[in-house]
Amino acid sequence: MNDAKEEIKSRLAVEDVIGQYIELKRAGRNLKGRSPWGVDKTPSFMVSPEKGIWHDFSANKGGDIFTFVMEVEGISFKEALEKLAGQAGVDLTKYRGGDPAVTKKKARAREALALATKYYQACLVRNKPVCEYVFYKRNLNRKTVAEFKVGYAPASGKALVEVLKKRGFSLEELDAAGLLNRFKTDLFRDRMTVPFIDTTGNVIGFTARVLKKAEPKYLNTPETLLFNKSKFVFGLYQAKESIRRSGFVVIVEGNMDVISSHQAGVKEAVATSGTAMTEQHLKALSNLTSDIRLAYDGDEAGIKATERAIMMAGDLGVDLTVISDYHGAKDPDELIQKDPMLWQKAVETSIPAVDWLLNKYEDSLNLNTAPGKRKYSDVALKLLGYIKDEVERASYEEKVAKKLGIEVEILREKGDRLNKKLEQSSKRYLKKPKTEVKSDKLKQLENSLLALKVFGGITKTKIPFNIPEDETKLDELELIFNREHENIGLSDLEKEAKELLMRYEKELTQEKIKTLNAKLESLDEESEEYENTLKEIYQLQK
Repeated sequence: MNDAKEEIKSRLAVEDVIGQYIELKRAGRNLKGRSPWGVDKTPSFMVSPEKGIWHDFSANKGGDIFTFVMEVEGISFKEALEKLAGQAGVDLTKYRGGDPAVTKKKARAREALALATKYYQACLVRNKPVCEYVFYKRNLNRKTVAEFKVGYAPASGKALVEVLKKRGFSLEELDAAGLLNRFKTDLFRDRMTVPFIDTTGNVIGFTARVLKKAEPKYLNTPETLLFNKSKFVFGLYQAKESIRRSGFVVIVEGNMDVISSHQAGVKEAVATSGTAMTEQHLKALSNLTSDIRLAYDGDEAGIKATERAIMMAGDLGVDLTVISDYHGAKDPDELIQKDPMLWQKAVETSIPAVDWLLNKYEDSLNLNTAPGKRKYSDVALKLLGYIKDEVERASYEEKVAKKLGIEVEILREKGDRLNKKLEQSSKRYLKKPKTEVKSDKLKQLENSLLALKVFGGITKTKIPFNIPEDETKLDELELIFNREHENIGLSDLEKEAKELLMRYEKELTQEKIKTLNAKLESLDEESEEYENTLKEIYQLQK
């Protein structure tokens, strides 16, 4: 795909792509603006039109138009490529080495779904009873209906099939798009339709709600070449700009909750479309923000869903909170119908997910009895095991111990016993530790040192990094050098390099100690490797 990348870059100016997201102003040969991640107080986002690259000094990110779109929208390289190819008018099928038949099948499915969306929208406008349901019973306004492309699937079993057949689509193509039932007629009948729109703006399926009493209340597109419910986040296409700007996302249970929330002014709302949250869902959202707020019911299903989310969030560095004050309403949609301001206030007053869960367990167990205390300590310790930060975990341990009326050391001893038991029973299934990823601070120091090495003429200070061969990376390093060191004399540059190298080595040592401490947790205290690891930590701490 390198040829495709180069053609897209030749057609799209970096300042035009980035200018769609942030305001840029001329600063000499370059352009500057405010960080789209909201972490700078003064403009620290630099763009070099000559080199086609950008660098955000406050967030320590940089690259070309593809890395920018990936970072700012939280999407994969493939999705960024498709999005920018669409803007540039580049046909990616010329560059793909995959199966041409599958590529064509996907393209035809997208065309069929786009036409189906327009057809359903037209059917809504022409049907007065359905308009009354959408605009008056569901209280959706015209702007919301247009934003989410709400439509209506006629009751006739072949209405859509006949329309699309006239446009040249075969039954096989419509089936591949997920538009047909097992009888090869319309899947959606006499239902309000809302399309599933992916992060690049393409329709990949539908959710459809009955207008009268019938089952199922909601009917979704089945898994297809385009639609994968384990990955798809409903409303993310409409919400991503607000999420990026405000710095948080709200996960609600239903698709109608999402639509009502957007109309009520909380445009950060998304849903996982009728399926339990997966790690893929959470990863997609964590690419945009680390502040994730759950708006789940307080029933058993909601408690289990929150616990699963905490378990997955631990490895992603995500801050999970729960929105729970619905003022008597059963869900966000009902609360919004009651008073949109109450929903806005509820979103702003979310509580940490661990606190919410501990409160739920406390309410369901009798802590005045020994069995109740045992069960509470079991579930609490399991929950606290998902917390990676030592200080946060210690704080919760003290809180739980106080609730049980015991010393925190007793709780920790029980936790250690449970962990050892778990390790012993699952030792054969343990995976190798993941390769440590460099911290942001390390990457920032390495970039600064490389910039000095390549463009500063440093000779006395030995900078232990190889000069990158990638042209985009070299251009980015030049931008870093021009911003941080351009007006500094050679002797001062040598001094700067020496200080940066000392800071880098100190930070690297801390990272190594952190990694070794994590390794200790998986080792038998009586083993030789445990003893050697302890010695290694001791040597590094000297």
